Amino acid sequence: MTEPVPLRPLPAPVEELLIELHASPRLVAHLRAVHDVACELVEWVERHHPSVTIDRDAVLYGAATHDIGKVLHPNELSGPGSAHEPAGHELLRERGVDERLARFARTHASWTAPGISLEELLVSLADKVWKAKRVPDLEQLVTERLARAAGQEAWEVFMALDDELDRIASGADARLAFQSSWPVAV
Repeated sequence: MTEPVPLRPLPAPVEELLIELHASPRLVAHLRAVHDVACELVEWVERHHPSVTIDRDAVLYGAATHDIGKVLHPNELSGPGSAHEPAGHELLRERGVDERLARFARTHASWTAPGISLEELLVSLADKVWKAKRVPDLEQLVTERLARAAGQEAWEVFMALDDELDRIASGADARLAFQSSWPVAV
């Protein structure tokens, strides 16, 4: 896909998988937008919290595939539903994708579940803020994890994260227009 919105390309194995699955252009556009925001979030964490260890590749793969189950549940491309979550996880696992990478398809909307990792929280956050949706409870979880891991005060982390999320959210209109410019059907 070429477009005026400068979004990073999806990882090559993800692009190949989406082609193989005949993913709709709208789904591919959405995955690119969320992946691009996840890249920004990971880079921000690496710059501002270098002592915090995150699995960069997992976050980026997870963001790039979090809604892949919508290939099997296309009605959820333009309407509500969560059937795509377990379906996407199963689809990835059936294709040999390691659990470390496949889990995001199942967990991206269940960020309050016990045992959710910082990586999963970052994918969930990217899936919200790409369209300028701010979710205070989710942002608080990310703040607490980063503060604890970095040995900082939560308010300090929150202020910096809030600024970054405002910056990312300011590009939402362009990302939404990009996504909307692609058809829902293949």
